[in-house]
Amino acid sequence: MLFKPDSTDDEKRTAPRKRSLLSRVLGRMVSLLITLVILGGLGYLGWLAFQPKQNGGGGRGAGGRPDLPVPVLAATPQVHDVPVYLDGVGSVRALNTVTVRSQVDGKLLKVNFVEGQDVKKDDVLGEIDPAIYQAQYDQAVATKAKDEALLANQKIDLARYEQLAATNAGSKQQADTQRALVAQQQAIIKADQAQIDNARATLGYTKIVAPIAGRAGLRQVDQGNIIHAADTTGLVILTQLQPIAVWFSLPQQQIMRVNAAAAKGQLAVDVFGNDGVTVIDTGKLTGIDNQVDPTTGTLKLKAEFPNASYQLWPGQFVNVRLKVETLPQAIVVPTSAVQRGPAGTFSYVIGEGDIVTAKPVTVTQQNEHEAVIASGLTTSDRVVTTGFANLADGAKVVVGKDDGPPAADLAPRKRSRNPDGKRGAQGEGQGTDGKKDWQGKDGEHRGRHEHSEGDQKGQTGPAPAPAAGGELSGGAPKAQP
Repeated sequence: MLFKPDSTDDEKRTAPRKRSLLSRVLGRMVSLLITLVILGGLGYLGWLAFQPKQNGGGGRGAGGRPDLPVPVLAATPQVHDVPVYLDGVGSVRALNTVTVRSQVDGKLLKVNFVEGQDVKKDDVLGEIDPAIYQAQYDQAVATKAKDEALLANQKIDLARYEQLAATNAGSKQQADTQRALVAQQQAIIKADQAQIDNARATLGYTKIVAPIAGRAGLRQVDQGNIIHAADTTGLVILTQLQPIAVWFSLPQQQIMRVNAAAAKGQLAVDVFGNDGVTVIDTGKLTGIDNQVDPTTGTLKLKAEFPNASYQLWPGQFVNVRLKVETLPQAIVVPTSAVQRGPAGTFSYVIGEGDIVTAKPVTVTQQNEHEAVIASGLTTSDRVVTTGFANLADGAKVVVGKDDGPPAADLAPRKRSRNPDGKRGAQGEGQGTDGKKDWQGKDGEHRGRHEHSEGDQKGQTGPAPAPAAGGELSGGAPKAQP
């Protein structure tokens, strides 16, 4: 027979199904919500990691705390006379160079110098066989003696003919003729003397002498060879090394400045050694070329140096600086104090409460050590020279002491990951005394390290570390250069 199920039984069977479906939906929603929360948290952490940090990304202070002062080094502008130089590149040239050649032909009997020897003027460098030239000289002397004897006889005859003509015992024409013969013989004797002088000079040329004082080069002809006056090689080349000349070039834009300075007096010129820093000799400007080289747009100048220590050598390339003027009582600051921004040059000036202010400055000239300030600073200001990585306008600073030169790193630091997940340099935040290591965003003390190194680097710049005894003042480390 047919059985009709009770409605209460159906409800009992469908109720567990509805509850299981609802629980699954709720479970999925909870899982999705948890996933979204986790993803949101990871995204926020990632946003924090990539968000640019205030004041150069490193925060203020050793651990990035904005309330800590920035450690810096400072200097006070000085006032003194500053020389103005024009730099150029030149080459060393001998003041005089002579190729010593023979003036007569003959056999080279002796060589009286050593290669590389310093010789004096009129020193005998070589000797040529003088036999032929000595004979020519003796012959000229004998010819003159013969003509002098003939002249003596003609003078006696002239005196006799003049006495006879005075008493009308002889012809006046004969006396006049004899007088002319005496004059002719006197002219012949003068010619003989000229021949003697020529023969003596030729004989003297058999000794090859140094025309200037200088240093002998390599010998071009060996002893025993026949040399000729027409030879182009010569016996040796003499080069004058003391004093010595340097030819250098300056841009054509400096012509007016150099001419104006040269009109006031002698200009000093310095020449640098191989390191480009040490001045090895100081001389004077002796000449300015009369035209600009059209191919290079430069003007040639010549300077003379005493070269007492033989540090300058012909053919050597050197760096030269020409002193054109001196700036009297100029305001000078270290070059590191001058910064450059989009609006031009500026310097951080430390004011009241150790608050820095960026002031625009005008720089007259600048080198690797100091900069001359025309306007913007006074001698009462204090300018920041080190610690710009974490510095900004209006920041509070703590001025450290520069007791000695910093120890330079010979190699880059190894990058490692800190416990808080940030990348940093190995040994980041270690003090100069090697006792404390401050890391982390909140300046948390991570550990102690004995014998740590002083010059440390952060993620975007050098990490501040104690400079004087490794002690901390006011919760912030002192500056380290």
